[in-house]
Amino acid sequence: MNSTQEQLRVKLSQALVGAFGEEFATVDPILVAASNPKFGDYQANVALSLSKKLGQQPRAIAQAITDKLDVTDICEQPEIAGPGFINLRLKTDYLQAQLNSIQADPRLGVAVAKHPQREIVDFSSPNIAKEMHVGHLRSTIIGDAIARVLEFLGHDVIRINHVGDWGTQFGMLIAYLREVKPEVLTTADVIDLGDLVELYRQAKKRFDADEVFKETARQEVVKLQSGAADTLQGWKLLCEQSRKEFQKIYDSLNIQISERGESFYNPLLPGIVEDLANSGLLEENQGAQVVFLEGFSNKEGEPLPLIVKKTDGGYNYATTDLAAICYRIQQDAAKRIIYVTDAGQASHFAGVFQVARRAGWIPEDVEVVHVPFGLVLGEDGKRLRTRSSDTVRLQDLLDEAIARTRADLETRFQEEERQETPDFINHVAKVVGISAVKYADLSQNRTNDYKFSFDRMLSLKGNTAPYMLYAYVRIQGISRKGNIDWEKLGTDTQITLQAEAEFTLAKHLLQLDEVISEVEKDLLPHRLCEYLYNLSEKFNKFFESCPVLKSEEPVRTSRLALCSLTARTLKLGLSLLGIEVLERM
Repeated sequence: MNSTQEQLRVKLSQALVGAFGEEFATVDPILVAASNPKFGDYQANVALSLSKKLGQQPRAIAQAITDKLDVTDICEQPEIAGPGFINLRLKTDYLQAQLNSIQADPRLGVAVAKHPQREIVDFSSPNIAKEMHVGHLRSTIIGDAIARVLEFLGHDVIRINHVGDWGTQFGMLIAYLREVKPEVLTTADVIDLGDLVELYRQAKKRFDADEVFKETARQEVVKLQSGAADTLQGWKLLCEQSRKEFQKIYDSLNIQISERGESFYNPLLPGIVEDLANSGLLEENQGAQVVFLEGFSNKEGEPLPLIVKKTDGGYNYATTDLAAICYRIQQDAAKRIIYVTDAGQASHFAGVFQVARRAGWIPEDVEVVHVPFGLVLGEDGKRLRTRSSDTVRLQDLLDEAIARTRADLETRFQEEERQETPDFINHVAKVVGISAVKYADLSQNRTNDYKFSFDRMLSLKGNTAPYMLYAYVRIQGISRKGNIDWEKLGTDTQITLQAEAEFTLAKHLLQLDEVISEVEKDLLPHRLCEYLYNLSEKFNKFFESCPVLKSEEPVRTSRLALCSLTARTLKLGLSLLGIEVLERM
């Protein structure tokens, strides 16, 4: 079904046409949720924006619109306020009908996309022979949340892990391992990823300092690119060892993703360079093959080049990304390609997208989007690092979140003289710890840096995962205390609204579809977090002011249905963020 906001938007557009003619059919009615309940539930601000064009006072324009506006099935009589705001207040009958409709719907009133399409979400993207660190956290969970929302809306989503599994670093590492630990290149599971990372560091030092070794490493790259059996076997073993470690983290975070690394596109790179040459875009610059970007310049004001083939004949990251765009459009038939990477790569993707468009590889009906995110900072406001100034390993961060949660639970249970099994404590600690890390990140506007604080993210107060989970647990507690089976309560139970807190909660429940639609369009998961936080707050106020189990019928059953609908909404919303709920905690 169409959301309340969408229904009102259509009616306002019809009123604009009725008042001022067909040329106003595409004018945005500027409909927003009211900031203050005293102004109603929605507010249309279009009259103010049309004042100059129509040469009339905004209040006169607002009056002309409301004279043609028929919302009697949804709202009370529209009111004109201030300089020309059109305030709309939902009718009680409409609210109740909508609530009863969504509680009978497994999707809680959220319609599937009108035009479902193939969408690719490119996220996570760690490098082989390197451990996943806190910098991978944001890409992984933001990308997963975006993919979950798109999948829920009915889009055909391909989740791609563009792993760094090709290039000079492998020649360097393989050359070094041949000298110091050759068995790693011939036998599986003889080294763990942590040791491999240390060997990589040593190889890099040698590469930077030793010209002879550097040439040996380059020869290994040539052998890898030409498919030499022993080099290829070593490369495959290194990749497999890293994948096993990555998968442990993906399993902990409940992330589903398919690897398609840089090596996948390697056979396509010569064709990319050839196509650019044939299109007339390719130029030689200081021995390299480049495309000069429009609108990008260096400090001297000269156009910036996008290098697609280096002076030594090797290819660049940009070449691989161009090949990936072509493959994803031509072979995967994607209509939207979403790249979830840190904000520092914004210029890189702007250049790659520009070249792909100029080469004619991106059709009019295909959208390519960079979804940038800021840094994870420590509480000192600096980039989050260990005491030794190393990047924080993602596994260590997740383990600490779980350990801190377990310690808090054990202390609380001891104070409450509550007996719980070790399995129960471990399960709750893992769910709450992982959820807290995810939610703390997702609740921030992804474009901003954010400060990482275990104390803040594990708190039962404020905009945190534990607060959200506790709201859900509280509702499950009602069912246990009253011996209520939510499923037997039935989706045909009629909800009737009386108290102010019921109305406030009900109106918020009806906004879920609007919020999910916004996330689909703007790819900002924090909007869903804000919605769920406000829902939890509104439910807690309802719970404190409106007796549920002690109410008389039919109020008791109506309020139980409102509780059930809130729990289902929380569970759905959290699942779209990749967060599991708990029945007890």
